[in-house]
Amino acid sequence: MLAPVRGERGNVKNIFVGNLSFNTAEDELRQLFQTYGQVDRVSILTDRETGRSRGFAFVEMANAEEGEKAIAGLNGTDVGGRTINVNEARPKAERPSGGGGGGGRGDRGDRGDRGDRGHGRR
Repeated sequence: MLAPVRGERGNVKNIFVGNLSFNTAEDELRQLFQTYGQVDRVSILTDRETGRSRGFAFVEMANAEEGEKAIAGLNGTDVGGRTINVNEARPKAERPSGGGGGGGRGDRGDRGDRGDRGHGRR
């Protein structure tokens, strides 16, 4: 019986880059990281409504060792006038399924007695 073949993505390094200038472009980040090795993907996260950068990105490098070198070499460096934070990206936290956010309890607020607002007291 053959041993399972390790997928191509088994050695990938996913890197978080924070404190980016809102003007930093994906090409600029790609060039910065390519000095350490092959970059598979650069993704600057943007606000859904405005399309403006949220000030952080994820960089995926093909080789974990090169990714570690990039983290060590780039963390704390100046990019676009900002000192960037570069570290290994943490896996996305599991969210409970079921949607709806909070089991339907919505915005009930504090309905306790609040003498400071008058609530029917005169």
